[in-house]
Amino acid sequence: MIVEQIWTGNAYRNFNYLIACPETGEAMAIDPLDHEKCLATAQARGWQITQVLNTHEHFDHIGGNSKVIAATGAKLLAHANAKNAIPGIDRGLKAGDLIKIGNTVELEALDTPGHTMSHVCLLSHTETPALFCGDTLFNAGAGNCHHGGHPEELYDTFARQLAQLADNTLIYPGHDYLSNNLGFTLDREPDNERARLLLSDVRDQDPNAALVTSLGLEKEINTFFRLRNPSLIATLRDAFPDLPEHPEPRTVFLKLRELRNSW
Repeated sequence: MIVEQIWTGNAYRNFNYLIACPETGEAMAIDPLDHEKCLATAQARGWQITQVLNTHEHFDHIGGNSKVIAATGAKLLAHANAKNAIPGIDRGLKAGDLIKIGNTVELEALDTPGHTMSHVCLLSHTETPALFCGDTLFNAGAGNCHHGGHPEELYDTFARQLAQLADNTLIYPGHDYLSNNLGFTLDREPDNERARLLLSDVRDQDPNAALVTSLGLEKEINTFFRLRNPSLIATLRDAFPDLPEHPEPRTVFLKLRELRNSW
């Protein structure tokens, strides 16, 4: 499996992706908002885009669909329940569905509600797994729930699905928010030395060669996986004085998401 992360350079800081089979040159474009860069990259690599996948229905993820499909004839894949929100879906995906790219690439669809209620992530069936997570999981952060989502559902997605994946799983999110998210981690956990060191390393990174984190690293730097951390809970109780001394992880997650909304 070949993964090409494409930095759009737009105001939303989107990442687009091409996933290609090295044997056949067939490729899938994920959320190809910057259709020009996606098409040009595929052409330069000698790849044929045969499928387009949308992780969810927001415009900054589906806005390039028509141009890519018109240029390639690719089939469009998205969550089965997004048919009224994403025009022209050829294949509606449900949890556990398998997606093949060429002869060598197999991806599994995960039903991951929270950011929206019709959101899918893709998990590669490779020796080192990779998660293409749209706006559900960001480097050092979690998606918001402002436009058709729900924080309770997002917590369930994190706790029941994402946290259970192998620690060596590579994380490919839909946006580059790493530096800002690390700032939030340090605001909540001032003693998180791993996050502090990483922020100094990536503050001025080139998004065209962005750091690819692993789930194991996320568990060290991402507050939304660190729901039992004593220093995090202590600062959270400063913000929410009625919080019990030993709050449930779900409560911690929801309070963190509330704080992140206005941070």
